[in-house]
Amino acid sequence: MITALSPAHLPELSPGRLLTTRGEFAVLDVPPPVGATVRGTVLLLPGYTGSKEDFTLVLGPLAARGYRAVAVDGRGQHGSDGPADDEAAYAQDELAKDVLAQARGVDAPVHLVGHSMGGQIARAAVLLDHSPFRSLTLISSGAARISASQEQRVTLLRDALAVMSMEECWEAILAMGPPEEVGGPARGIGGPDQLRQRWLSTRPAQLLAAGRQLCAEPDRVAELAAVPLPFHVLSGSHDDTWPVPDLDAMARRLEARRTVVEGAGHTPMIDHPTPTAQYLADFFDTLAVR
Repeated sequence: MITALSPAHLPELSPGRLLTTRGEFAVLDVPPPVGATVRGTVLLLPGYTGSKEDFTLVLGPLAARGYRAVAVDGRGQHGSDGPADDEAAYAQDELAKDVLAQARGVDAPVHLVGHSMGGQIARAAVLLDHSPFRSLTLISSGAARISASQEQRVTLLRDALAVMSMEECWEAILAMGPPEEVGGPARGIGGPDQLRQRWLSTRPAQLLAAGRQLCAEPDRVAELAAVPLPFHVLSGSHDDTWPVPDLDAMARRLEARRTVVEGAGHTPMIDHPTPTAQYLADFFDTLAVR
């Protein structure tokens, strides 16, 4: 079963290209409306099996609040290029360096937002160099590895990718049902054909490397807490990938703002985009402009 939002109900956004010192990346870039007070720039990173389109419904509301909103496909994700078979190219440190380049490419310092696996990549980028960022928001992204139940689903997908083509994997995913809580490939923004194309355009090595990272990520909250940035932990009111009480505890360790979007699951920007965008902008508004 495919869970998707009808294209007829989606805003029309044209993908663009962001040129950086580490290559080009596909983006959705929504500026504030003409005449609005520009309050800053937000860089948004999608999660495992996701893409920039996962943020489609929050980009316009953020722009209306005065924030240029830039959602980006990471290396090997959907519209961004990357090697098909070289997992080393998708090591977390390499992806973190990409994020630093992306931030500088959209006029740093920026408010950095990462969803799920994108949150762990965002964390790694901040730990490498926090200077291009004004704040860090982690959406449904926990302190360490994913839950045991989700690790089983991710391992199943990795095992399938090792012996099947992307097309064959897609058909198997539809037959078995997607790993919903990790933003499964058959769940997201767009119709069935768009979600299928997103899956087929994502590089297999990126999915394999990302799956390994999700199942082995260490707890780096103490390191992150030492970074002089404002933090925000946002999630839905239910989440099996990182249980909500664990996200609460991480927020306390970071002395972060904590926001729960009632009724939302692992993808609050899709489940309830209007309050999610409002909570994000409210947090940004509290921070003084440098």
